[in-house]
Amino acid sequence: MCLIITKGSVFHDHKFSFWTEDSCLEVVYRYYWLCHHIETYKKTQVALVHGISMGGGAALMVPMKFSVVTEKTVFATPEASFGFHTDCGFSYSHSCLPGHLGEFLALTGARLNGKELVAAGLATHFVSSEKIVELEKRLISLNSGDENAVRSVIEEFSSEVKPDEDSILNKQSVIDECFSKNSIEEIIKSLEAEANKEGNGWIATVLKGMKRTSPTALKIVLRSVRDGRNETLSECLKKEFRLTMNILRSTISEDMYEGIRALTVDKDNAPKWDPPSLDKVDDGKLDLVFQPFEKNLELQIPESEACRWAGKYENSAYAFQIGQYKTAWVLLVSELDATL
Repeated sequence: MCLIITKGSVFHDHKFSFWTEDSCLEVVYRYYWLCHHIETYKKTQVALVHGISMGGGAALMVPMKFSVVTEKTVFATPEASFGFHTDCGFSYSHSCLPGHLGEFLALTGARLNGKELVAAGLATHFVSSEKIVELEKRLISLNSGDENAVRSVIEEFSSEVKPDEDSILNKQSVIDECFSKNSIEEIIKSLEAEANKEGNGWIATVLKGMKRTSPTALKIVLRSVRDGRNETLSECLKKEFRLTMNILRSTISEDMYEGIRALTVDKDNAPKWDPPSLDKVDDGKLDLVFQPFEKNLELQIPESEACRWAGKYENSAYAFQIGQYKTAWVLLVSELDATL
């Protein structure tokens, strides 16, 4: 049995994004490759999540055979808010959610609590925080990875829960109506129309958030999650790898760097997106960040259980290239030393 325990905050740390060119490539490659293995791992996995689980950090929760949450658990995929995209397999996970809840979560960064996570199928069990330590001890002492045995222990501590009356999950019909539209512009127009109806006051906050989000990121995220509806997990991770590398390389926009500056560095909360509005985003350019790499430069996902451990970073074309660069650098330094 594999037991993952998070009691504080688990985020996907994008601070590395300020490094230059492809200096973070190894981190991205290894993590996405790991995401595939977590999703397809055969042994029983349990995540005890008692805190904040956002972005890539949530990839250590959602795919598990058993993901246990509490009343203090908070989940979100807020990447679009700082100019990035929904990654770490969530273009696949979100596309599998009921109706168009996945598009809603990805585009708005809306937060879900423990009860909502269970109801949405993003977690399997709800356990009161006062019982979580005892559950942890019981699982450790179980000394067995048998799925039924693990389930039995968790169910001793878990409770049946339903979302609160004001939960966003109770707005599913409105979410489906608006977020089923074909473009960001149409989604916003639909939200604006629904906002005028009685009982839809919550939409004002959604609209405010979307309108201050990177226009380019919104369009990338919508397309990625929509594509995910017709893609396998492997295809989604390969696509996300391309998107991440192209965004880090500023292939069509530098919005991610601007978003991180505004939200986490200078903290002025006033990002200057480029382009600044949806109508100025060149939809044709979006194809550039989705375009496949050369075959040997794609994320190498194992194609079968027989070759499960294939595709590791150290065996990739990227590691080979970096090895060549390092060798060339050592030779250059040696030559310089010899002339001094």
